[in-house]
Amino acid sequence: MIVPSLSPSAAHVVHLLFEWAAIAIGVQLYRRQRARSGASGILSNSGYAVVIGCILGAAIGNKLVFWVEYPHLWAAHAGNAAVWMSGQSIVGGLLGGLLGVEMAKKLTGQRQSTGDQFVLPLMAGISLGRIGCFLAGLNDGTYGTATTLPWGVDFGDGIDRHPTQLYDIIFVLAWGGLLLALRARWHDKPGLMFKLFLSGYLVWRFAVDAIKPLRYDYGAGLGGVQLVCLTALLCYLPLLARQLGGPAPLKAIEP
Repeated sequence: MIVPSLSPSAAHVVHLLFEWAAIAIGVQLYRRQRARSGASGILSNSGYAVVIGCILGAAIGNKLVFWVEYPHLWAAHAGNAAVWMSGQSIVGGLLGGLLGVEMAKKLTGQRQSTGDQFVLPLMAGISLGRIGCFLAGLNDGTYGTATTLPWGVDFGDGIDRHPTQLYDIIFVLAWGGLLLALRARWHDKPGLMFKLFLSGYLVWRFAVDAIKPLRYDYGAGLGGVQLVCLTALLCYLPLLARQLGGPAPLKAIEP
């Protein structure tokens, strides 16, 4: 399969359009999830704080993890504001959004779990965003290494590569869809579905990034995103295990 190569400017526009579409659709799905759960609207004091915390946290996180993935680029262009603002990371956005939501809830005195309402919006948002990554091709940097598998994709340079953007879409829809189908099993454990979704995605990214070009080797062939995923899992899995083990007090099952 051959995907026509876009110019850098065209690739940027395509990626930006899908990125904004992902955000817009994600927000609308989150609004509907809150309405179905009987929670206040997203423009209420509590709902608005959660959304703003999520957006700001995700915006900061996706830049920070991008620079963890490309520390050599940061070192070479530390004084260039345009380069500082370029690039992003879904893993960084997820982790930054999580921290942003928790900070917003802490500041506004909210203790109820809100994470499960984010699963469907995240599924849609990540999938749409990855379509933009796929269409941007070589200009995006999210493609995989060379492969001889029949579904390898030539992004315009004559090399068949793993379409890791499509792999990501398939995983997110399959994993998230499974969790949504089984959500009745943990209806008495608010926040567990989100923890499972996030933990599964971090494990997935740790694995799939092994077939992406290594941008910077932190040792043992691990890239920056893999290192962040591993660190996040070490911190997050104990919370997941504690909630899986049985009913937990409300303050222990956030977000």
